[in-house]
Amino acid sequence: MAAYVLKAPRAVRRLWHFVQVGKQTMSTETQKPAASYDFESLRITGVREHVLHVELNRPEKRNVMNKTLWREMVECFNRVAQDSDFRVVVISGAGKMFTAGIDLVDVAGDVLQSDGGDIARKAWHIRNIILRFQESFNVIEKCPKPVIAAVHGACIGAGVDLITACDVRLCSQDAWFQVKEVDIGIAADVGTLQRLPKVIGNASLVSELVYTARKMMADEAVRCGLMSRIFQDKADLMEGTFDMAAEIASKSPVAVQGTKLNMIYSRDHSVKEGLDYMATWNMSMLQTEDIIKSAQAAMEKKSPRDITYSKL
Repeated sequence: MAAYVLKAPRAVRRLWHFVQVGKQTMSTETQKPAASYDFESLRITGVREHVLHVELNRPEKRNVMNKTLWREMVECFNRVAQDSDFRVVVISGAGKMFTAGIDLVDVAGDVLQSDGGDIARKAWHIRNIILRFQESFNVIEKCPKPVIAAVHGACIGAGVDLITACDVRLCSQDAWFQVKEVDIGIAADVGTLQRLPKVIGNASLVSELVYTARKMMADEAVRCGLMSRIFQDKADLMEGTFDMAAEIASKSPVAVQGTKLNMIYSRDHSVKEGLDYMATWNMSMLQTEDIIKSAQAAMEKKSPRDITYSKL
């Protein structure tokens, strides 16, 4: 068949090429990595070498986050953190949008549940629930592997909490973002108010967004720094995201994971503290064999993709 295609007109050869690529993409993206990643609200697949795709998988409910999803996010990323087979994670949403935010109907019962008549005990009960919800996105930040958010359609409320905990944020042209909490009578409490100001570095804009609950469209999200790239549609977005994830996954995992941990530490500490931590970190990490492999590849004019780095 291949020999026949080589003799065919250019248009036919291109069509044959796209069919073959499509077959490879389909077989790769539907590969199930492990039984331990079998969840009810999340669909987990291996899409490229060392790249794990975590998909919010409640499309019929606009991917609203119910109690199961909040719990499974913690379980998933705790496993990813220890899984040496995967070096980069991509998060996206199934269906027509990324997520419509929290599932109020499902979650409200726990929050409003009475625990006796004492105000202090009710408050303690609610505080514990909030801390559990916060951990659902804290695990993304604490995961040593880079996490890329691929956003299409709406990203509302808790969706903004989620993506601000990610390392890289990409979106399609139809994406829009909304910190919706004030419209339902609460202050955002699982990460947006803490991370969004640091992500975009504009206190006035953050205040405007969280006080008014207005929509931010994709173009503005890129201009302010919430997103780093826009793609034409979801298909282009996912292809571009997986390409970026594969590029990162081809690098030394010692270097990439050390970079993530030190950037997060430096964000929350002074320059002096960050430099001291970096020196302590690299006093051991500079002894990695990955440096020798990388230097040898550079001398041989090879790329990191040609290097086999050991699992970490």
